[in-house]
Amino acid sequence: MTEGLLFVFAEPGDVPEPEFHDWYDHEHAPARLRVPGIRTGHRYRALDSAVPAWLAWYELDTDALRSPAYEVARRRSPREQDVVRRLATLDRRVYAQVDDAGVAGPAAPVVVCVALSTDDEPGLDAWYREEHVPLLHRLPGWYRTRRYRLLDGNGPALLAFHEIADVTLFDTPEYREATSTPARSAVMAKVTRRERRVFGHHRTITPE
Repeated sequence: MTEGLLFVFAEPGDVPEPEFHDWYDHEHAPARLRVPGIRTGHRYRALDSAVPAWLAWYELDTDALRSPAYEVARRRSPREQDVVRRLATLDRRVYAQVDDAGVAGPAAPVVVCVALSTDDEPGLDAWYREEHVPLLHRLPGWYRTRRYRLLDGNGPALLAFHEIADVTLFDTPEYREATSTPARSAVMAKVTRRERRVFGHHRTITPE
């Protein structure tokens, strides 16, 4: 079994927001939660004023995405075909977990998603394990950090997925220390692509 993450950005575009939420909450997402091996699903709204404005993420065994049940879930109804056609963005990525630090709990109020590609993956990995994650986890309210490698999709190769209590953590001296060390500067000099997004919890998905 490989612990994984199904990670989907969406931007409604020409789909009115009530229609977008009705489709996602009552058709699209519940169908995925009925697939054996897909354990949890959550929806988050952007807090950083960037687009896409919506994130859905599902914790799963990556084998579930190769199952007959998942193939059934991906068959689009006429309604879903119409909604997807009008979306401005539907950016689907699949990740395999490579590291986990902190304490698992219910859906965090805020998630910070930092996706990176680099010319020095061993150096980036060592920095995360030896310095960056330990410094971040000194902050009360920095609950968990999971790191992933991209298996499918068009995002950067690596993802750090942080679950935190509140965006006010970004204003603390401890956060500034964790994000301004000489080692970080050296690692970031070799980064070739970077995406950083911040999202707040919208709802937890149920199979219905």
